[in-house]
Amino acid sequence: MEPDPGAFRDGFAVEFAKGGSFKVIQIPRPIYRKMVEHAKKEKPLECCGILGGRGKTVEKVFELQNAEGSAIRYSISPQDQLKVFVEMEKECMEMIAVYHSHPHTLSYPSETDVKMAFYPDVASVIISLEEDNHPVVKGFLIRDAAICPEEIEVIS
Repeated sequence: MEPDPGAFRDGFAVEFAKGGSFKVIQIPRPIYRKMVEHAKKEKPLECCGILGGRGKTVEKVFELQNAEGSAIRYSISPQDQLKVFVEMEKECMEMIAVYHSHPHTLSYPSETDVKMAFYPDVASVIISLEEDNHPVVKGFLIRDAAICPEEIEVIS
């Protein structure tokens, strides 16, 4: 399904329509499973974490604690975030995505997710546990309140 180009702002829609800088996020199967298990373990609360790697290939998952302790929103403490950034820098990795779960709703950014998207060039990965036996994982770029789907490829 093609997104409505009118739904995006400025050059964001043009980049997306031309296939510009948008790339597939590649997540190794063990990391993908670990992310989903993290979401299941934390349910009914939202889980959160950071995916680090190179280019658009994830190499490491950083499972973090939801500082909000909430079923409808999440935040990462500045201390936890700093620890992850230091470790990623030591390992010459960059932040590829911030992930979190939606324990009871679809894997689509909420109004709060859009307002709290502080890294416009970093994907937001959302794990929906709305259906207990069928987690749905989707990626998005959120920039200036515009939401753009980001493809996820699970690799071996």
